Amino acid sequence: MSTKSSEIQAKGFYEAISRRSSVRDFTDEDGPREVIERIIGAAYKAPTNDHFRDWHFIVVTDKAIMREVLEGVPKALTVQDVDRMTFISDPVQKSAYRYAVPKQYSMLMEAAAVIIPLMKKKVDVLHPADLSHLNCFASVWCSIENLWLAAAAEGYGCNLRIPCGDEEAKARAATGFPEEYMIPCFIGIGRPAEGAVRTKQLVPDIEKQLHWQKF
Repeated sequence: MSTKSSEIQAKGFYEAISRRSSVRDFTDEDGPREVIERIIGAAYKAPTNDHFRDWHFIVVTDKAIMREVLEGVPKALTVQDVDRMTFISDPVQKSAYRYAVPKQYSMLMEAAAVIIPLMKKKVDVLHPADLSHLNCFASVWCSIENLWLAAAAEGYGCNLRIPCGDEEAKARAATGFPEEYMIPCFIGIGRPAEGAVRTKQLVPDIEKQLHWQKF
């Protein structure tokens, strides 16, 4: 491959990274099956701890099934609920939460599709014996990042919610996936609506946070 071709490919990749941010407002456009399959195919290019890539993805586009899947997700969260979250002190973070938290249900329900990644429960991820026991959990999140970047490259946007309470049980009842698998997150995907809000992000100070040789 020529240097010029490599530079063009690299530019496209970095542009996709720059476009990748959470989207919570979508158009009514459906997600073509071949595009979603291509996006999920990118997830399987991610590194994995055991080389098996024993991940499954359930794609839900039927709104009736989607409602069943998301039955456990809170539907009436408000800005006031955010203001009561005492762990939020940074104003940029608080602003993002004030926008995102009330949309936890609608951002998924109004997406073209809800993608449910599944990973096999090999360990108790909430009580690992050591960090290496979380390798399977880290791997599936690498696949999710690949999926997000592929979606951005295709002109789509994504959001995610990590299941709480009985949300996983409700989704399992709706879709029938086996008990030995768990959901790391729900992913909403679709075409971003015109004017879709991209919440402000804290910008890292590379000069302070990038270290060469020693801290």
